[in-house]
Amino acid sequence: MMSSCYKRILRTGIHDKFWSGGICGCQGKHGIHQNPRINKSSYKISSSALSDQMSSYESAFEISASRIRFGRGSTREVGMDVNELNVQKVLLISDKNLESLPSLTVVLDSLQKYNPFLTLSVYTNVNIEPTDTSMHDAIQHALNFQPDLYIAFGGGSVIDTAKVANLYASLPDSEFLDFVNAPIGKGDPVPSHKLRPMIALPTTAGTGSETTGTAIFDYAPLNAKTGISSRALKPTLAIIDPNNMDTLPFGVRVSSGMDVLCHALESYTARSYLHRKAPTSPMHRPAYQGANPMSDVWALETLRIMGKHFVESALSENVFSRDQIALASTYAGVGFGNAGVHLPHALSYAVSTSSVQLKDSVRTGYSHTGYDPNYPLVPHGVSVVLSAPAVVRQTAYTNVHRHAEILDALG
Repeated sequence: MMSSCYKRILRTGIHDKFWSGGICGCQGKHGIHQNPRINKSSYKISSSALSDQMSSYESAFEISASRIRFGRGSTREVGMDVNELNVQKVLLISDKNLESLPSLTVVLDSLQKYNPFLTLSVYTNVNIEPTDTSMHDAIQHALNFQPDLYIAFGGGSVIDTAKVANLYASLPDSEFLDFVNAPIGKGDPVPSHKLRPMIALPTTAGTGSETTGTAIFDYAPLNAKTGISSRALKPTLAIIDPNNMDTLPFGVRVSSGMDVLCHALESYTARSYLHRKAPTSPMHRPAYQGANPMSDVWALETLRIMGKHFVESALSENVFSRDQIALASTYAGVGFGNAGVHLPHALSYAVSTSSVQLKDSVRTGYSHTGYDPNYPLVPHGVSVVLSAPAVVRQTAYTNVHRHAEILDALG
């Protein structure tokens, strides 16, 4: 139902504004566009601009992702991965909702089986929506324990918390705002050689944090949402085991799925990497570079999977559909983790912070149906998708062909 509604909004918005208005020569036939002003390829450079493009604008893109393992039951292998890394101290970060679930026991049993002499610390004091305060608490725990390896077992909040704890515990002389994105922080580059290895095992199919170099949190002093973005934050290994997602409630499945949809939609319609000024050094090339031919592959395949399996995975216990959505979440993570996202995600921060107030670590405001009523929040996927139809009505004109391809992919 959600997927079909989303497609209908997209189709209606684009068609009303452009196709029926005579801008495109296809006269309303989906997927067939004859307007010569529309460049079907976002990566084609005109010959007249080629010399300027080569001298001042980007001519290259990079694809970076975590090592990825996918499959039911793959959680049982994490102990062997830890053994191969030859580490002595491991910090396992999770949350209180997962403490009593069998899936966390699988992780602990595997660690014990293959690493009987391992020193393990389990930290579960993670907020559903991390804040600067909760991040500081995790950082302090990591500083006290000094692990050789981080394991994140949970949703995006858990994985993001592990990334930030790893960063600041590895660089203890840094100020918290040094690496936080501008304008709230300084946005300093993260020295990748300083960080410890990290294994991420997601328990939701949505954020894609297991494959990206981004960590998002609420910054209470400004009642704002911000984050840290660097390739150095990408987990060393992502283990995507759909078994760990089987207990997700309906509301979380829908919200997370909307996040996946928007990741793919936004990365596919982002500005081309060719529109970005060339960096002075490849080391300065940002993690989010703009749409590129390789991120496009991940985005389109994500959309195809979502069109076929999203509704089934949310409304039933169809194992194959649920596996496909877990795969789509990972695909989307690789795509937007290199291309970036745009307006729906940017606007989601305003939705979240205006609907929920954070003062002295106390949250007040909107509580979403299906979530803990005592913990006000707008689920991330919901905050993102709210503005997506309006955004599409504005962005479709910039590349009608790409937006039509999205409709075709969704089916």
